Parts: sequence; C-alpha cells; structure tokens
Amino acid sequence: MKLFRADLHIHTVLSPCGDLEMSPSEIVKNALRKGLDIIGITDHNATGNAKITKEIGERNGLFVLCGAELSTSEEVHCLAFFENTDALDRLQDYIDMNLPFVKNISSLFGYQLEVDENEIITREEDRLLTSALLAKLSDVQLFIHSLGGLFIPAHADRLRNSIYSQLGMLPGGLDADAVELSRNCKTTNFLSSHPELKPFTLIRSSDSHCPGDIGTASTEFMIEKPCFDEIRMALRGINGRYVERI
Repeated sequence: MKLFRADLHIHTVLSPCGDLEMSPSEIVKNALRKGLDIIGITDHNATGNAKITKEIGERNGLFVLCGAELSTSEEVHCLAFFENTDALDRLQDYIDMNLPFVKNISSLFGYQLEVDENEIITREEDRLLTSALLAKLSDVQLFIHSLGGLFIPAHADRLRNSIYSQLGMLPGGLDADAVELSRNCKTTNFLSSHPELKPFTLIRSSDSHCPGDIGTASTEFMIEKPCFDEIRMALRGINGRYVERI
C-alpha cells in the first residue's frame, strides 16, 4: 500500500459559483499538475459534468470520484459520491424531484454549464442549483447510503452552510463516512471545541471554484490503489487502510 493524495471537493462550470475556466479538461490538467492522484467532482445539486471528468481523468491517470454537493432543506452542505453511473443517475433523479424551481439569473448568480472534453457547451441548467433541496439531512443521508454511496458533511467548521452553523450541533445518529474541514481550519482547535467529532474520520479539501485553488488542501489515503472500495475502506479504517490525520 502507499499514500495517494486526494482533493475531494471541486466545482466545475456547472456550479454557478464555479469559474468559467473550471472545465473538466482544465480540472484534470490542473489536478495532475498539483500532484493529485484522486479528485472528487462536487457541483452544487448537480452531476452533469462528473462523468466526462471521470473519463478524461481515466485517460490521464487521475482517479475521479463522481458525486455532488447537496444542500439539504436545513441548508447543510454535504458531499455524496458513488461508485457507478447507475447510482449517479439515481442521485440526479433524486435531486430533480427535490430541487425547487428557482430560475437562475446568470448575470447575477453565474453560468451553469455542462461542457464536453473540448470545452464546447452541451447544456445550460435553468434552475438555480444553489437552492436548498426539499429533503432533510437525515433523508439525504439515508438515500445516499441506500445506493451504497459515501456521505460526508462538508466544511463543518464554516459559519455558513455547515452542519454546526445550520443545526447548532452534531445530530444524534449521524452516520457519516467522514466529516470535511475547510482548508484553513486548525484541526486541533476545532476538535477541542467539538470533541464529539473525534470518532469520525476527518478529511480536508480545497472546495475549489477556480483552477488555482485545486489541491490547495488535500487528504492522503493509505490504500492499495485509487478506487471506490479502497477509498471507502480507508474512510472506515479497515483492512489496514486509513486516512492520514489532517
């Protein structure tokens, strides 16, 4: 086994807050340039650019976890990742059923674009993707796990859209595969204030919205090879796999 460096929170041009330079091809190029082995594609309430990014990554030796950053009805942001395209498609169906229609105003919120590997626009999303879903955190957690996916509350230390900022506490019965901290969080200080997080695997990600931010925060996985099952085992700390302390 060896250490593989991962950045599991990256937005493409499909997220309204994503820079127009964040095409799948540019993301893969910059991730490799930054020395990453694994990335996660996590657009807001959308999966449309995940598959093409994975395809480009596979051809270039970069493993791509496909998923999304979901906003629950409480406006808690959480990362969801899936092993196969069928599960990813079912996630998109779940999003479509639970995302209220609020029209995106691109001049105000930003463009929401699906693009191909040549950076040609194939579709523009009309709904504002940063809206909260009509599903509670507990329901989102159950749905993700029902499909065999990974469920990770995002940037738990932030003052907006985190599990603490929105709920005021870590809810009982939380079944998270990991908890993400933001790039600038001081882990020791945060854990001293929130000792209830100590049983959870902690990861750190960049939450990149522009190419220069990719890889500015990362997590190291001790695994046999970059693949979904190995990453899952590392998050759970089983079979000798683990996540390096951040």
